[in-house]
Amino acid sequence: MADDWHTLAAPDDIPSPALLVYPGRIEENIRRMVAVLGQAERLRTHVKTHKMSEVVQLQLKAGITKFKCATIAEAEMLGQAGAKDVLLANQPVGPGIDRLFSLAGWFRDVHFSTIADDAQTVGNLAQTAQAAGIILPVWLDLDVGMGRTGIAPAQAAITLYKLIDQLPGVESAGLHLYDGHLHESDPAERLAKWQTMMNEVRSFRTGLEAAGLPVPGVVGGGTPTFPFHAQHTDHECSPGTTLLWDFGYRDNFADLDFQNAAVLLTRVISKPGSDCITLDLGHKAVAAENPHPRVQFIGLDDVEAVVHSEEHLTLRTAEARRFNVGDCLYGIPRH
Repeated sequence: MADDWHTLAAPDDIPSPALLVYPGRIEENIRRMVAVLGQAERLRTHVKTHKMSEVVQLQLKAGITKFKCATIAEAEMLGQAGAKDVLLANQPVGPGIDRLFSLAGWFRDVHFSTIADDAQTVGNLAQTAQAAGIILPVWLDLDVGMGRTGIAPAQAAITLYKLIDQLPGVESAGLHLYDGHLHESDPAERLAKWQTMMNEVRSFRTGLEAAGLPVPGVVGGGTPTFPFHAQHTDHECSPGTTLLWDFGYRDNFADLDFQNAAVLLTRVISKPGSDCITLDLGHKAVAAENPHPRVQFIGLDDVEAVVHSEEHLTLRTAEARRFNVGDCLYGIPRH
């Protein structure tokens, strides 16, 4: 593909900063995701990165009907886009519970489910489901090493799973496990750690089944472990970054073959020094959680971030003289 694949034919029509997405590249990434599994049915892709109904519709066109989301707003977007199966992968609390059941009422042809790691929440879900006349599938959220959400795969988790299985209004959907802590660049090292983690999960699952508790399925993995979960035919796989890709994943995970399909359009808005340019690409346009470089500018390798604030990104570069105020730059963001 040409090196100028990212360049707009009429950039003057687009205000900056802007996120540009490239449907042809997204479609190619979808094709590669399906190829990893050999089928679309086991994909439950995460929408939290793109949050776009148009990207969802490209996936529906490819036969992907199941999705995972982080917020009620994303779940609503999925319902509006025509998704058939939506997993809310954050335990709903407070008014979030009523909002989830409202969605289930609005989109009656959508199969909604959620996750839980807390007995009180399971009880609240069951009570609300009974009042709504709905049976809500609930996945037990396991903490497999992230230390962020989920319950450790031990006896307390078996007790909680039994509660999900027995309470009227809810039913056990299976196990949800997110292994985002596994991000080693070396695929062999990543696989070895993943196998250790999965040995514990398999042992836990055996304990559930020995207690007479069925495990209909497993939703597992983010992008780095997607190919590993793909080898287990009863696992649904939930990569998300694979759709748009980014330069961080591209550089860190050479074993994953996807295309950059999202680019930031920014403009020079000031030249504060002979070796500096300031862009309209502040924290509001690109996340500040990662160290610099947060953006890889296409065709501009000799660059150093000097100041990054809400509205501005000032760069130091020996090539500053070739830019005028108003010039466009294109950059690939880091996830």
